[in-house]
Amino acid sequence: METEEPSLLPYIFLAAALIAIIIYFGIRALESIFVIFFNKPVYTHFYFFPKRLPKDEEEKLLKNFPFYSKLSKRHRLYFQHRVIKFREDKNFEGRDGFEVTTEVKNMISATAVMLTFGMRNFYLGILQKIILYPQEFSSNTTGKIHKGEFNPLMHVLVLSWKDFKEGFENGKDNLNLGIHEFTHVLQVNSRTNRSTGANIFLDANKKLEGLLKDEEIRKKLLDSRFFRDYAFTNQYEFLAVLVENFIESPQEFKENFPRFYRKIREMLNFNFAGY
Repeated sequence: METEEPSLLPYIFLAAALIAIIIYFGIRALESIFVIFFNKPVYTHFYFFPKRLPKDEEEKLLKNFPFYSKLSKRHRLYFQHRVIKFREDKNFEGRDGFEVTTEVKNMISATAVMLTFGMRNFYLGILQKIILYPQEFSSNTTGKIHKGEFNPLMHVLVLSWKDFKEGFENGKDNLNLGIHEFTHVLQVNSRTNRSTGANIFLDANKKLEGLLKDEEIRKKLLDSRFFRDYAFTNQYEFLAVLVENFIESPQEFKENFPRFYRKIREMLNFNFAGY
């Protein structure tokens, strides 16, 4: 009686898995070296089958979201894909009778995607739920009236839709609730996520805080009145206000405070003054 030869299939799968692991960690090691020299990820966009928004949804994005309208055709496709994936990843809830429509989800998601467009990982894992009120609301955390707040312990971002919309209606006043609050989400996410983009963000943020501690630089910032007073509340608000300026008035920011501009550009891996 002939004995059945053992199957080689399990060994083939094992070898393939080992090779995949070696390749993965090899690529991670090479990217770490690349980041040291160039301070950015090897790549940011790679999608086998990018998703596309329906034509009417894209038209609304073109009309209401200035950043998207300035992108190239290729980058618009990447942006659409990320908006769809981000909104699918988050839970949206309306309060006080506010109806969360697809357009609302797209605008909120587009804000997050804009801030992370230079990063490979754009999901912001620290954030799970987005709650929307029609206007200012009473915070369950502080008991005060807020326009927006991020609660990292609950993984929840709360926004006033009225104030969120106003942030995009005037794109040159450097007051944008969505950009401001999502910057806070990025700050916390960079401390809990070990992706390349998060590490670059965190490293640049530390250097930015170091600049702020320099008394001469801080005095120049205060005397210039370029940034609103709220920026100097603490280092978290300082960064959020800087990012608002970086996106809404990049050229002026670059001309007045080039060192700070360069640090924000490193953090987001995107040059808003050059697109």
